[in-house]
Amino acid sequence: MSEENKMVVRRLFNFWNNRERAVADELFAPSCVHHDPNTPEFGKGPEGEQKVFDLYTTAFPDARFTIEQMIAEGDTVATRWTVNGTHKGKLLDNPPTNKQIMLTGIVVCRLLGGKIVESWSNWDALGMYQQLGIIGEFAKAKRAAK
Repeated sequence: MSEENKMVVRRLFNFWNNRERAVADELFAPSCVHHDPNTPEFGKGPEGEQKVFDLYTTAFPDARFTIEQMIAEGDTVATRWTVNGTHKGKLLDNPPTNKQIMLTGIVVCRLLGGKIVESWSNWDALGMYQQLGIIGEFAKAKRAAK
């Protein structure tokens, strides 16, 4: 079961990398809940995931994820990843900066019947905003503290 679940999570990264928005129904259960303190709440299931997808692929149309490590046990798959991209579209209230980002993160997915039913994401949103120059005051304070 663990290997099959890993294959589903690999498809999740292909969903992002290949801009396969339409496969959300195949990946996410209708009641899927995505826990991510850095992303607005867009609702459950494939529709909610498509809204998250739209937000970030609009802002970073060339973003490319790399799976760095994947561990599976039972119905759970934990994946450590990196992403690179260019801020070419609006991100929430922030206009494009055309700056490059490189971020790291971890997502833990719980699967049932070959679909993701719940996930927890933790990624470096502060690093993203710093790289985009959107949190200039924080960066200045950090440099002053050194």
